Amino acid sequence: MLLAVDNGNTNVKFALVDDGGNIVQRWRIATDACRTADEYAVWLDQLLRMEGHARSEVKAMIIATVVPRALRNLQILSQKYFGTEALVAGRGQVGWGMALKVDEPRALGADRAVNAIAAQAFEPGIDKIVISFGTATTFDHIGTDGAYLGGSIAPGINLSLDALYNAAAMLPLIAIEPPPTTSVIGRDTVGQMQIGIYFGYVGLIEGLLSRMKQEIGKPVKVIATGGLAALFQQHSHLFDRVEPDLTLRGLANLYANREGGA
Repeated sequence: MLLAVDNGNTNVKFALVDDGGNIVQRWRIATDACRTADEYAVWLDQLLRMEGHARSEVKAMIIATVVPRALRNLQILSQKYFGTEALVAGRGQVGWGMALKVDEPRALGADRAVNAIAAQAFEPGIDKIVISFGTATTFDHIGTDGAYLGGSIAPGINLSLDALYNAAAMLPLIAIEPPPTTSVIGRDTVGQMQIGIYFGYVGLIEGLLSRMKQEIGKPVKVIATGGLAALFQQHSHLFDRVEPDLTLRGLANLYANREGGA
């Protein structure tokens, strides 16, 4: 089986992928650039055994990372504990295989490129907008042929909420959840914060989607990913599909289509 690793700024996601490209199990751990290969191995070994798997089942590993300092320890994990050289998304035999039609292609985050690959597999032959809810909220335009055509970056929801809490002494730390009603006039502090964060981001999403669709000028499918995607779909049907595992699926696709692969 394949172990796909999405190393983001907030969490590292691991997925066990079978030979048919299906995600069998998935786990996540907080990102820590100083976490050693040995620490990852102890944690993963326990989780694998809890789900009835063994480390020996993992025959290959592929990594997408936006945290360069963490890459080396993940590569050591692959070598030392799975007996294989990890493939790094965008390098060598797992090059992107798509055009990056932007001014600074090397600066494109690996997660966004991998999302584009997965989006093209889900919705070929039509333009796509991928919205990813992570540390940042990103909007990406993928063409009918799968080319990456650019996008935009906004502060992530948790980042905005933490900034509000840290900068305003009187405001409490709240969970991100939809307000109980569709009213945008709150009656208490927590309710007003929920409205501001939730419907404020709905407005951001609606506004950017509207402008992007107008600029693209063709039919577009909107795909959302990230832990908060389903949350925003509840009260406003913003997306054509929600794919929580978009990045991991993109890694599986990238591995399956690698140069010299089966």
